[in-house]
Amino acid sequence: MHPFWNTVVKIFPTWLAPNLITFCGFLLLVFNFFLMAYFDPDFYASAPDHAHVPNRIWIMVGLLNFMAYTLDGVDGKQARRTNSSTPLGELFDHGLDSWACMYFVVTVYSTFGRGSTGVSVFVLYLLLWVVLFSFILSHWEKYNTGILFLPWGYDISQMTISIVYIVTAIVGVEAWHAPFLFNFLYRDLFTTMILGCALTVTLPMSVYNFYKAYKGNTLKHHSLYEIMLPFLSPVLLFALCTTWIFLSPSDILEVHPRLFYFMVGTAFANISCQLIVCQMSNTRCQPLNWMLLPLAVVVFVVICGLAPHNETVLLYTLTAVITVAHIHYGVCVVNQLSKHFNIRPFSLKKRSTD
Repeated sequence: MHPFWNTVVKIFPTWLAPNLITFCGFLLLVFNFFLMAYFDPDFYASAPDHAHVPNRIWIMVGLLNFMAYTLDGVDGKQARRTNSSTPLGELFDHGLDSWACMYFVVTVYSTFGRGSTGVSVFVLYLLLWVVLFSFILSHWEKYNTGILFLPWGYDISQMTISIVYIVTAIVGVEAWHAPFLFNFLYRDLFTTMILGCALTVTLPMSVYNFYKAYKGNTLKHHSLYEIMLPFLSPVLLFALCTTWIFLSPSDILEVHPRLFYFMVGTAFANISCQLIVCQMSNTRCQPLNWMLLPLAVVVFVVICGLAPHNETVLLYTLTAVITVAHIHYGVCVVNQLSKHFNIRPFSLKKRSTD
């Protein structure tokens, strides 16, 4: 896609800040997420005998997804083109990418949805975690080796997702219900692609790059504890959320799947952002993210039956707290970096020193 991005970047004026391009691309994914939440709140719209998402919406989502992917690829080229590359730009790009993982995975789920022809909300929960761990694996690699490997599987997945949206608008969601090879359904292809990219591209390349750094004696950390420390908070987040799902008295994931995915993805994004800050500043990764504490409290309250009729209220409250806290964290970090480098995050002009 680099030749295409090299052409597209020439369209943008040289006064346009790369961070603004990054942010606009991210907002397109957020818009897609809430647009599909309106037309398909419970992921049943693609199931037989349910009102389907209008074809024009699929076209819009497909085009916006491609635009978001293009902007994500162009922002770095704009930074080099305007000689405005900064650590803030790197943090802004990868920090928003950590949150974007949830948005595009959950949005594409609506093409298949749940029901007899789709996948269950729990399977999608597991697939979301495959994508999240794939993302943090790359940053774990940089935390230990100093080099960030971005697998080309991401490019393939984004192009495929955009095409799937457009094709859905043309042939209808019913086309995904029929098997395309023997009894192998398109939903199975969707699952296989996510698992395949993680197991055949991301994981092997990260392990190989880590091994090369180990053999070359260039690892930043040498004890097993320090090496694996970035995985502690994500694993605990997964354990707590999965425990909640299995022991939920109201079957919370079945009742509020989209909200639960949003809560998980936002908490994960905060964990990832803090890891990115640590790897950029060559500081030690913190063992535990504070967001795990309110989550642990909520899970404890739920499984102990202390609020049997308020589980939904707890999920909404927890999601609001985590979302506000993550946005606050991002704003604070951006402001601090902007002051440190005397720059404006969304402008190529220097900050005023008054």
